[in-house]
Amino acid sequence: MLFSQLRLTGPLPLPRCPSFASQITDLPSLPRAPPSKSVQVRAMAAEDGKDPRLARISSAIRVIPDFPKPGILFQDITTLLLDTKAFKDTIDLFVERYKDKEISVVAGKVISEEYSLEYGTDIMEMHVGAVEAGERALIIDDLIATGGTLGAALRLLGKRVGVHVVECACVIELPGLKGRERLGDKPLFVLVNGDA
Repeated sequence: MLFSQLRLTGPLPLPRCPSFASQITDLPSLPRAPPSKSVQVRAMAAEDGKDPRLARISSAIRVIPDFPKPGILFQDITTLLLDTKAFKDTIDLFVERYKDKEISVVAGKVISEEYSLEYGTDIMEMHVGAVEAGERALIIDDLIATGGTLGAALRLLGKRVGVHVVECACVIELPGLKGRERLGDKPLFVLVNGDA
């Protein structure tokens, strides 16, 4: 899904290997939308977190108004992935939170599950056999809006495969869309709060 959105938002370098971020030395200037209420709210949420890494993560996220349709504030983490310090901060914060949780696997793609987004539908796919019943997993997504993606991941892993999902985690939450409610009693950890 991310790569198809990259094509729509303009030419950007695409990572081809895990060490891509460490090889970046000179990034092109990427267009940013003018500061919006969402950016201001995210910045305040990051400052309230007292950890300077949260402010760096928040400021690295590009907000594209009215994409893919009018009324949607698209939270584009491509700029976060290209900002080596902010990307490292993101990974470090997730590792710090989950390093002692005895998680067996961070799930990749296996079987498929269709789900709804605020602007359409999509399908989540995972490799069969990548996770097994009884394993403990963490689900990490870039953003929770309506909760469709995380809900599909929970159905896929929890109900269809029999994995114990310890927690869901996101870089960004749009609380106004109430996606958290679709997760039932599953805990959700969020780095940056946005404004829908």
